[in-house]
Amino acid sequence: MDKGQAVFRTYTTLGRCISALPDSVALGMGRVAGDVMFHVRRDQRAVVTANLQRVLGPDAGDPSDLDRWARRSFREYARYWVEGARLPSTSSEDVARLVALDGLDHLYAGLAQGKGVIMALPHVGSWEYGAAFLATKGIHMTSVAERIEPPALFDYFVEQRAAMGLNIVPLDRHAGGLLLSALRAGGLVGLLCDRDIEGTGIEVDFFGERTTMPAGPATLALRSGATLLTGAVFSGPGPNHRGIIEAPIDTTRTSTLREDVARMTQEIATRLEGLIRRAPEQWHVFQPLWLADRPVEDVTV
Repeated sequence: MDKGQAVFRTYTTLGRCISALPDSVALGMGRVAGDVMFHVRRDQRAVVTANLQRVLGPDAGDPSDLDRWARRSFREYARYWVEGARLPSTSSEDVARLVALDGLDHLYAGLAQGKGVIMALPHVGSWEYGAAFLATKGIHMTSVAERIEPPALFDYFVEQRAAMGLNIVPLDRHAGGLLLSALRAGGLVGLLCDRDIEGTGIEVDFFGERTTMPAGPATLALRSGATLLTGAVFSGPGPNHRGIIEAPIDTTRTSTLREDVARMTQEIATRLEGLIRRAPEQWHVFQPLWLADRPVEDVTV
């Protein structure tokens, strides 16, 4: 058995085992796994601590307080993976019972215009739970995901999400066209946009410092005429989830395309700040985010 097959079998076996456990036991296992990651992944813990320090600001406290916040972040991250493994086998009735989502009227109003809706999301809580909840209402979200290795595991991930009403598009050169098609059909597109994976995004102020965020949500909204919303789904208490969909962002053309994209991306960043502040420990960004923290590439002259 090669490494790829081993990873695939390990992941799928763990997923089946976790799905078979009672909620309390599965969540307890996630808590323990989070504590182990907190102690073992020291480099990642330093990044999480630096990110949280920006979010918490004056409330960050001393190093021991930040350590407690970071430990909670690892626990919530482990919970995210546990819930992700269990969600495909969770009935639609249970999903509807476990999720409370405020602001649905903003989504319905946007869809009623017939040009589609873009939901700009942070890596907070469990956005997949929100997508599964919307599927119980007959609203199926299309989203984008990075390809992972081995390919069989990515395909498994896509099939799982499809079973709960979430259409995953691979992040490649075809992604933009597929998202535009979904919007032109009057559908919902959900985009996680607090990380600039490709490093080609728009510079914004985020928690008082400069970083970059993807231009995709704003660009798609301007090209398609779709309604642009922000929102998040938070985990807890217990197995429950609570979410919010915020009022639309103004997508009126006021200047050049570049300037309008920059303005709207900054508005998204400002709104994501507010959503992240609601539950900083549930913000799953474990990579250097701000420009000041990113590694400087060597330049050959």
